[in-house]
Amino acid sequence: MEKKRVILSGGGTGGHIYPAVAVAEALVRRFGQEVELLFVGAEGKMEMTKVPALGYRIVGLPTAGLQRRLSATGQNLLLPFKVANSIVKARRTIREFGADVVVGFGGYASAPVLWSAQRLGLPTVIQEQNSYAGVTNKILARRARRICVSYEGMERFFPEERIVLTGNPLRGNFSAGGVERGEALDYFGFTADKPVLLVVGGSLGTRTLNEMMKRWTDSLTASGKVQVIWQTGKFYEREMTAFMQGRRTDGLWRNAFIDRMDFAYAAADAVISRSGACTVSELCLVGKPVLFVPSPNVAEDHQTKNARALADKGAALVVSDAEAVEKAVPAALELLGDRQRLETLSRNIAALAIGDSADRVVDEIVKVW
Repeated sequence: MEKKRVILSGGGTGGHIYPAVAVAEALVRRFGQEVELLFVGAEGKMEMTKVPALGYRIVGLPTAGLQRRLSATGQNLLLPFKVANSIVKARRTIREFGADVVVGFGGYASAPVLWSAQRLGLPTVIQEQNSYAGVTNKILARRARRICVSYEGMERFFPEERIVLTGNPLRGNFSAGGVERGEALDYFGFTADKPVLLVVGGSLGTRTLNEMMKRWTDSLTASGKVQVIWQTGKFYEREMTAFMQGRRTDGLWRNAFIDRMDFAYAAADAVISRSGACTVSELCLVGKPVLFVPSPNVAEDHQTKNARALADKGAALVVSDAEAVEKAVPAALELLGDRQRLETLSRNIAALAIGDSADRVVDEIVKVW
């Protein structure tokens, strides 16, 4: 096979970066030295350090998004110049690299790269992680050869004949039977005679879920009826450590990070979580009953739409961010006491899992290059 050159562009958050990396890994597994990869990201964003740390080459563009803060007026005035410079650099990068296909995963850099590739006549593929497509992807989809989606019903946003249901590519080994529960319980210092609730809000943490745990920690540890894994996130670690000083920690495991998410999922009987695209996909793969608390602070309120897409299929429960501090823990405890409902939610969410998403996206890349 003639060596193929693929540009992958996505970044700003892990939800855009890691699906791109998962596809890169799948391309290398399948084609080895017969494929050459180049990532394109946004200068100053997390992909510029995360991607090279994983061994991939990356080029940064000076692009940025519209800033909604009143203090950012000057930054917004510079935005058209940054976008224009990004398009120029994107076209130069595509030509110098000799790309055969460009794949976009969302984020600031994805738009100028795909837009430039399409005007150079190169095939492009879009991978949309969420159940509600953003404005940029809807525009870029008009000329994309394939649109890889994670949810059904996306013909509302994209040309139906080019949509392929691939799921959301994930890194790591997530599956319902990947880890023995006993081993996972031992890891957290838990016992098998009490249910386990996992509270997780992302690597940086989530204010609402941490405030929720501050509200309920004392009653949870005092009752002795449930064990809790609480991931506070890096941003809130000092505050939560101070909060826990002098408090009981019976049946409570708390840390800024969970290094072994496979153990956390294996130990958990139920989960309280945000509903970002990667988290939703992980929970489908491990088949865990979940109560989603969607973040209201994301574009197009896509976390709420992600959560509702599962709730409408009887595959998840949803509590709004505004009500979560008071209502999410009682709802989760009620769920933990209802074995039949737990089994139904587990069965329904597992039915939505797509375990080979990265390979499915690679299949579509191969079809257009």
